[in-house]
Amino acid sequence: MQNGQRFIEELPRSTPVKTETEVLVIGGGSAGVSAAVAAARNGAEVMLVERLGYLGGLATGGLIILLLTLDDGRGHQVIGGLCQEVTDRLVQRDAAYFPPKTEWGSTDENLVSRDQRWGLVWGHGPHRVRYSVAYDPEEFKFALNQMVEEAKVKLLLHSYACDALVEDSRISGVTFQSKSGRFAILAKVVIDASGDGDIFTSAGAAYENEEVLPWLWFCMGGVENPEAAIQADGWFFHTVGEGKVLLPWGATERVTRKIDATKPEDLTYAELECRKRVMEEVDRLRREIPGFANAHLCHIADQLGITESRRLVGEYVLDRDDIDKPCDDVIAITGHWTKYDALYYIPYRSLLPKEFANLLVAGRCISVDHRVHHATKEIPPCMATGEAAGTAAALAIRSGIELKKLDVKSLQHALEKRGAILRV
Repeated sequence: MQNGQRFIEELPRSTPVKTETEVLVIGGGSAGVSAAVAAARNGAEVMLVERLGYLGGLATGGLIILLLTLDDGRGHQVIGGLCQEVTDRLVQRDAAYFPPKTEWGSTDENLVSRDQRWGLVWGHGPHRVRYSVAYDPEEFKFALNQMVEEAKVKLLLHSYACDALVEDSRISGVTFQSKSGRFAILAKVVIDASGDGDIFTSAGAAYENEEVLPWLWFCMGGVENPEAAIQADGWFFHTVGEGKVLLPWGATERVTRKIDATKPEDLTYAELECRKRVMEEVDRLRREIPGFANAHLCHIADQLGITESRRLVGEYVLDRDDIDKPCDDVIAITGHWTKYDALYYIPYRSLLPKEFANLLVAGRCISVDHRVHHATKEIPPCMATGEAAGTAAALAIRSGIELKKLDVKSLQHALEKRGAILRV
């Protein structure tokens, strides 16, 4: 008994090594898929491991089905690469909506109002048309599946990452738990794209943790005249599909307290409370809002809308004072989905833990402060940092050098060659 906590002693065990690979990516969300695909396209042998049975994370199962945003708020695209490729794939299957390029940056009130009804324009005015994208989540999953398969990434679903295997200043691999038991995968480079920083935390890297208000997004179908319904009530949006609307965070009554998204007790509370509030809102809409009387519930998100928990404290912490400041080691640029004329140049250093030589971090848990996180947590910048991490891993392995000694100019060149935007 220590400080009132009871412990048990477990017997030593031998954990089988399932495989060895060059690059091991933890987490199959938008950042993890981008990291895996980028590493494989740059010549690395890649293993991508995801705890659930599908790819995309919050961008699919979380029903956060808005790419906010690929522009700078001034009408210029700042995120390209794999995020643009996914958008192109969705367009080919008629599964996305966004304003045409000729309208980006427009202050036309009619166009802005149209896009607000799609959930593509947020924040305080005066507003402009943004390059943001609404899409079908199942089609997004399909696009990610195709990209992973085409890149010959080895994919393993239904496997939960447990602990980093630490040897001095290196991560030699990661242990996992599955229905068939515990196993390990060894790797030359590990990329933590888990969202919650599961791997860098278990390894002992420095981090910060934020408590957040939880939400569940949901979709309803069979809405008669969605346009009129949106104008009547306001807190839901058009989405891809006839008669469908998307109801995001804020569509239901606020959960009473913030939660720590790394604690199962808090997550259990949030799952039950959020689902209860979704059903109450479904009943209210059917009862009170014109067009919803015969509407049906299509899908409640499989995952809570948790967009912040642990954040790495890495080689560099990008903070609010860095707004609009270019940096020499930029690997991605992002605008801000609720602000105009606000740019963050994300440095390679924000993907690097101070403590480990072969670990990269991508997605919403990169090294930024709480304010900047509101921009970098969105799907487009998560895909951009994932693409940068995967590319860096492959280049470092191919050159036989440590990640922190990688020539950033060569990384930037490789990213731009594949469509990333690093200059505005």
